Amino acid sequence: MAKIIHVQTVLVVEDIEALKEKTGEPNTKDALAKAVQHYLECEYTNVEDMWTKRLENVVKKRTK
Repeated sequence: MAKIIHVQTVLVVEDIEALKEKTGEPNTKDALAKAVQHYLECEYTNVEDMWTKRLENVVKKRTK
């Protein structure tokens, strides 16, 4: 069973609105949850040079 913790932070309203638009979620809680989940699962978050890794993946896909 997952342990749940309540967290709080201060963010700029424009950033929250942009996050809700980008995630497609209507409320702050769901937008933040979706963004955190994506960050944890994204293969590029642990890479030193994210843009180089992404470009390498694009080149690999196009050369197949």
